[in-house]
Parts: sequence; structure tokens; C-alpha cells
Amino acid sequence: MAPEPNKIVQQAVDIAIGERGEIGLQVSAYLDGKPVVDVWGGLADEAAGKKVDADTLFPVFSVTKAITAVALHIQAERGLVDYAMPIAHYWPEFGAHGKEKATIYDALTHRLGVPIMPLGVTPELMCDWDWMVQRIADMRPLFEPGTKSAYMSYTFGWVIGEVVQRTDPKGRPLGAFIQEEICQPLGIESLWVGIPDEVEPRVAKLTNMPPIPPGAPGMVPEALSPLAIPAQVGTTEEVFGRADVRRACIPGAGGIMNARSAARFFAMLAEGGELDGVRILSKERVRLFSVPRPPCDYDYVQGVPHNGSIGGFHLVASIGDAAPPISMAAAGGNPRTFGHPGAGGSNGWA
Repeated sequence: MAPEPNKIVQQAVDIAIGERGEIGLQVSAYLDGKPVVDVWGGLADEAAGKKVDADTLFPVFSVTKAITAVALHIQAERGLVDYAMPIAHYWPEFGAHGKEKATIYDALTHRLGVPIMPLGVTPELMCDWDWMVQRIADMRPLFEPGTKSAYMSYTFGWVIGEVVQRTDPKGRPLGAFIQEEICQPLGIESLWVGIPDEVEPRVAKLTNMPPIPPGAPGMVPEALSPLAIPAQVGTTEEVFGRADVRRACIPGAGGIMNARSAARFFAMLAEGGELDGVRILSKERVRLFSVPRPPCDYDYVQGVPHNGSIGGFHLVASIGDAAPPISMAAAGGNPRTFGHPGAGGSNGWA
């Protein structure tokens, strides 16, 4: 480790804000199970001039999928979920319209065929767990499950989350499961999928990205991304700044946390499923999260090959002709590195 890592990273944060157009951010990191970096800078609310501090909470969008995936892996660890079993074994309604053979593995690897959001979805309906899972269960897959890739930008969360809920002997909502089985045992104090009222003032206000023009680099005209994330429920302040959306359990994209808490979660994975004497997953299971998902084929939502693992994570190392996602480039090239990026620049890896 470099000497004075906090100072080095703080300088990088200051440059990113002062010279590279970043608005406000936090960076935290662990090494060998101990915190070694914890810095922040910039604004949490541009209009009000409110500064980011250590307690500022950020919507992290798809980084949430890593937490939701770990919830499922906890159930697998306990023998309550088998990756090879059809989803319909745990959730019979999901087997409708040709999805009866679709497996947990297909869901984790984004090869399920249900990447698009239900017709008529609104922010209010996205907050309604029962409506969302009923509509997803009743979808016709775009292709035979297990045969093609289509990144489930939002729907991943409800599919995986519903399986967790249905296999939980206590019948807890997913948000409560995450708190009781992940956050509380690990002493993670500021990570939620559905925030409590009292932390609302700590949440940063989003600054929306400008529209990406058609034909811009990386934009594939035939990609299904606009259907996977429809504009009316897009990753904007008008949607994810709403009080009801922030309090709802939206397990594919609704996580809100600070960097300290995200880093502690990923440190547990980096240490093989255990941190400070608290074991969440076995070392053997965590090793699977670095195993590439074959094949690394074209993804019909993202418009590029999907560089993922069999455990529901993104990988940073190249697989075949697939390049690492630009948003994961900071994680380096170690082939065992896995994690998940999120809209707006959020990122977490182990």
C-alpha cells in the first residue's frame, strides 16, 4: 500500500471535482479487512450549496444488485435455494408463458428473457412490490430462458428478491432481510434498500445527466435499454428523488448508502465472506463470484457483450472479446475482481 493513501485519494477527489466535472462524491476502501481510505468532497446539493460530508447518502442504482445477490446467496448457503432449480419451484406463478424451466442461475446471469419493465409502469407502481412481481411473473420472455443475454436493469431485483422472500422461513420483506442478515451482523450503519424517514435529510440531490444523443459512441440503436429503464422511471432526480421511491424496496436500483457502508459490505466479500469475525458466506461460495459466466455473448439491453460472473456480479477482467466496463476500470485488471457499477458513477468491488 502506498504511504498516506488517504492524502493521495483526497487529491484525486479534489482534481475530479475541480477539473473533471464531478459534483460531489465519497471514496472508501478496505485492505486486508481494515479501512484505509475514507475521503469525500464537493456538493450534495448544487442548488443549496450543501457540501458532501462523511454521512451524506447517495443513491447508488445498480450497485444495489450486489446486495440483493448476496441476500440470495445467503439463502443458498442455508440450503434454501438451489441455483439449478427453476424459479417456479420457489415462485410458481413465475412459470407462466414459457418460463417454467427458467432457473435461478438464468436470473443471476441475466439470461432470463424478462429485462423490460411492465407496460404502464409509473414511479408509484414501481414502489408497489406486489404489482411489480405479479407483472413480471406474467411476462412472456423475449427469448427462451438460458439462451441469450439481456441485462435486467431493474427487473433483476424483483426476481431475485421475490425468491429470497419466498424462501425466508421468517417471511420478511427483502429490505428487512438485508438489514437483519447483512447490515446488522456486519455493523453496517448506513446502507438501505428503502430508507427510514429519519435519514431523508442526509440523501444527496441528484443532478441529471444531459440526454445522450442518438448515434453517440456506445449507444446501439437496436438495444433494449429504453424499455429496460423507461423514461418515466428513469435514473433522475424527478424519480429517485421522490420520497415514496426512496422509501420503497427497489432491489435492482434503489439502494441508498454512504461509501463507508458500501466499502464495509464489499470488504466482507474481499475477505472471503467474513469480516471482523462475522461470517456471512463461505469462502468457497465467494470464490464462485469471480467465475466468468459462459458464454460472454451479445447483450440485447446493453448492446455489448455482458462481462458477468455466475454469481450475479460484473467482472473487470476481459473475457474473450469483451472489454471491461468503463465504469469498472478503476478496479484494475485482477481476474478475481468482481463487483457492480451503477448509474451516475457509483461503483463497488472486491
